[in-house]
Amino acid sequence: MARSDQTGDWRDRHAPSLGEFESLAIEAYGKLPVKFHSLTGDVSIVIADFPEDDVFEDMGLETPFDLLGLFEGKGLSERFTIETGELSNKILLYRRPILDYWAENDETLGDIIAHVLIHEIGHHFGLSDDDMERIEASVP
Repeated sequence: MARSDQTGDWRDRHAPSLGEFESLAIEAYGKLPVKFHSLTGDVSIVIADFPEDDVFEDMGLETPFDLLGLFEGKGLSERFTIETGELSNKILLYRRPILDYWAENDETLGDIIAHVLIHEIGHHFGLSDDDMERIEASVP
């Protein structure tokens, strides 16, 4: 039986760098509905390979691959309190766990990143799973 070459352009490709991953995340965030953006206010998207040790310990993770993303910041009801040293809302995406998930599933990397963004924002602001599924379905 003859085998066909299925390597495509993968032979010379590397996993996306932190910078490339950030670009994918910013693009995915930009495609989310404007109404959804209003929940987050000014949000920073930060890419790291893994969660920091304190996050790992606080969340009781078994492995550093257990967490794909994290939303840090204030909810809608908390935004009107003024505190010194207050930081803006931030979404952390963990590159290595997301790449690991991507390797084990039949989804595009862009779709996975969008899914993690939607779920991190949605869970933080109390959206239901149905709400988040509708938002995901509306993303081009």
